[in-house]
Amino acid sequence: MRHLLATASLVAFATMSAAAPPALTPAQHDATHAMFEHAINTPTVIGRHRVPELAQYFADRLKAAGFPASDIHFVLYHTESATTGADDTAALIVRWRAAGTPKAKPIMLMGHMDVVEAKPEDWAATDPFKMVEKDGYYYGRGTIDMKDGDTAIVQALINLKASGFKPTRDIVVFFTGDEETNGIGAKKGASEWLDLLGHPEFGLNADGGGGSYKPDGTAAGFTMQTAEKTYAGYTLTVRNRGGHSSKPRRDNAIYSLAHALDKIEANRFEPMLSETTRAYFEGRQKTETGPLGDAMRRWLANPNDREAADYIEESESEVGLTRTRCVPTRLFAGHADNALPQLATALINCRIFPGVDPNAIQAELVRIVADPTVAVTRNDDYVASLSSPLRPDVTAAWKRAVDALHPGVATYPEMSTGASDARPFRVAGIPVYGVSGTWIISPIDERAHGKDERIPVQALYDDVVHWQLMLRDLAGK
Repeated sequence: MRHLLATASLVAFATMSAAAPPALTPAQHDATHAMFEHAINTPTVIGRHRVPELAQYFADRLKAAGFPASDIHFVLYHTESATTGADDTAALIVRWRAAGTPKAKPIMLMGHMDVVEAKPEDWAATDPFKMVEKDGYYYGRGTIDMKDGDTAIVQALINLKASGFKPTRDIVVFFTGDEETNGIGAKKGASEWLDLLGHPEFGLNADGGGGSYKPDGTAAGFTMQTAEKTYAGYTLTVRNRGGHSSKPRRDNAIYSLAHALDKIEANRFEPMLSETTRAYFEGRQKTETGPLGDAMRRWLANPNDREAADYIEESESEVGLTRTRCVPTRLFAGHADNALPQLATALINCRIFPGVDPNAIQAELVRIVADPTVAVTRNDDYVASLSSPLRPDVTAAWKRAVDALHPGVATYPEMSTGASDARPFRVAGIPVYGVSGTWIISPIDERAHGKDERIPVQALYDDVVHWQLMLRDLAGK
């Protein structure tokens, strides 16, 4: 997850990064720019039917670079849900076979081609579906989530092949077309498409990790995503016999629902530490000063220090990292302006700490609400997301790549509060690591899914080199 700063500092960061070896050639730089621009200018929002077009574009670039057509699979599939609608979308699977007998099982390179909707009238300066370079940034929907990663992976493979690199194990690209909505592509990848993916040993996900700098210009560090919270939805439902609004009663469905939401707002789930989050806070506390750093150190020393954990949780940069969080996101009530409501509902979106059963959170919500007139039901059948172990070879390769481009920057694992395509693979026993090489400035200026989404220009090109370094390390020995 990546972040931003003032232009003067941005220029300094870009100069530092551009001067750090190795760098792209002018031709590779131009090819990366052209590919990124094409990707941003293709509005791959659900319902617009443009994901297959982008998948075909990436496939054509790889074919032109010499990857055999027989190892490039363009898979059309249907994605649909009650909340996001339906679309025909596509996945791209590309297999770069090992030179000779593979020395290990394949490495899977993951990304998604779809983006969330963006309204031009909401953006201050640019059309969200037209890439614009301005003040040291690339603007456009998907610049940070996550067409930068798609472009970096494809261009890195093209550059490696052109250089004569011969992998000692298969490298398999897996780009999906509905990560932002239904995640059906990832589910299929972790089940019925595993043969096409070669039953990978592990995955490297461009939709996780990355670096950032603090507003004062010092490095906040780079993270490798090894865990993510479980996305789960619940509905609170209150039914009532209703009646005429001129004769109100105490048993009002809206009041009952509001009281239940008040209790959920006041609730704080128990703080939790995992291998990933402990390592994350151990890294963060080394550079974090002031009360926040003190709270991190107190909590690491005593995991039962809830006051310290609560202080960390209140930080805008650390929110969601200490526990499960649930929040209402949608409301519906009533059937007429002059009638007492017969039905009131609220959608509760929970991001659950890895390893915690969503059914247990349902039971906890029932306990919190403590009202038999409020029914709590699940909206999905997701199982608990699992953490990936801190695998030494992946961790070392990722750190060496970061050090080559950002010497001296702190590195540590992280747990994402959001969801990605990694979850079904981790559940299926295939560890996945979010290893983006992209960086942004200011950890609180995250624009993914928001207006005026942007990425520092140099960060895109650094990301290509980052993937080249990692793949040489993990698939070249």
